[in-house]
Amino acid sequence: MRAEEVRSKIESDDIEYLLCSFVEMGGAPKAKLIPATHFDEMCTDGAGFAGFAAGHLGQGPHDSDIISIPDLRSLSVLPWRKNVAWLAGNLHVDGQPWPYCPRTILCRQLERAKEKGYILNVGVEPEFMLLKQVEGEYLPWDTHDRLEKPCYDLRALHRNLDLMTTLIGYMQQLGWGPYANDHEDANCQFEINWAYSDALTTADRNTFYKWMVRTVAEQHGLWATFMPKPFAHLTGNGTHYHLSLWDADGKENLFLDKSDELGLSQIARWFMGGLLHHAKALAAVTSPIVNSYKRLVRSEPHSGATWAPVYVTYGPSNRTQMIRVPGPGRIENRTADGASNPYLACAATLAAGLDGIEKQIDPGKPNNENLYEMPLAELRRQGIGFLPDTLQEAINELEKDDVIKAALGETYADYYIKVKREEWARYHRSVSQWETDNYLLVH
Repeated sequence: MRAEEVRSKIESDDIEYLLCSFVEMGGAPKAKLIPATHFDEMCTDGAGFAGFAAGHLGQGPHDSDIISIPDLRSLSVLPWRKNVAWLAGNLHVDGQPWPYCPRTILCRQLERAKEKGYILNVGVEPEFMLLKQVEGEYLPWDTHDRLEKPCYDLRALHRNLDLMTTLIGYMQQLGWGPYANDHEDANCQFEINWAYSDALTTADRNTFYKWMVRTVAEQHGLWATFMPKPFAHLTGNGTHYHLSLWDADGKENLFLDKSDELGLSQIARWFMGGLLHHAKALAAVTSPIVNSYKRLVRSEPHSGATWAPVYVTYGPSNRTQMIRVPGPGRIENRTADGASNPYLACAATLAAGLDGIEKQIDPGKPNNENLYEMPLAELRRQGIGFLPDTLQEAINELEKDDVIKAALGETYADYYIKVKREEWARYHRSVSQWETDNYLLVH
């Protein structure tokens, strides 16, 4: 979308304010509110921010301002406040692209793919829980939602119809093509699915979506969380990534081969081979926080299954695998969770897949078994690899993986590893309630 088109839309739609936005390492959206009367200035000069105050952006308090230059293609009018529009931006410092900008990192990787003749299309499934605060503690809000297997429960979904239909209506207004909403596997857990797009559009929409869900939840007196594992006894929040490569014109799905038993082309299999080969390092980006690895476990929650992967495998419509093949022409990476930064997750995933194509990495034979029930000895006999158990292990793997580090950029990769090691150290030094309960009176 060109500046003239946006200016015309601002005038015709009575848009009075613009949110010039960007994200930091954790994916949290930041923004300044700009009067629409300053649209031309914002287009050329962007909006300035003190980067050190905005999160992990590679800046100190002494550094020059970061400048968010908006991508006009991302313009989204807020359905709940139609005189305001949101714009995703790329960060610059002293007139140069800033290497610590997650959106810029993805744009760079997409350009690399485009040079090879590829467009990455992505669909996401971000799960979230609706909570209320009771005496300072956040709990699932609906006290009637207490089935051991609440997935698809009509009664619980019905009690949330006002909130869900509001969100779906907003997504329809935005032109996203929402097509399904359901109660997920944990109590007070939900998911809304919408149509796939190119990776950058999907990353922008996922960022906007998480903010929109929280906004609508707050309007209902609730808190929406995408935290990977808010409660030890309940299923966690994943954000499964559905992936396909298309030709440069966006007309041919290069993952599709109708004659193949899984409906996958050789390119798709090599791409999948790359994801499996780099799985342990990739996890550091798609499952990026300490809490992520409490979702990626084999132990059962109340419902009987975590629905999260533990092993580096793929299979057909088999949800115990890291990569599921839900249908012809696409694959689903199930490691990603609600804490993942959409831009970084897409960039790292694409890099791993392209490496698989370049090196023609064979993903091996598909696995059709229920891996949750397979004995450890049998897993080892079959040579099935394990995803990292902790953030520390994942970061160690990332540090050894030149492909994923190159996708992030060497400067940013080193910074990312440093930040995550500090996060792990803070967690490791903390004393949990579990430790107090088990050790205080014993030792």
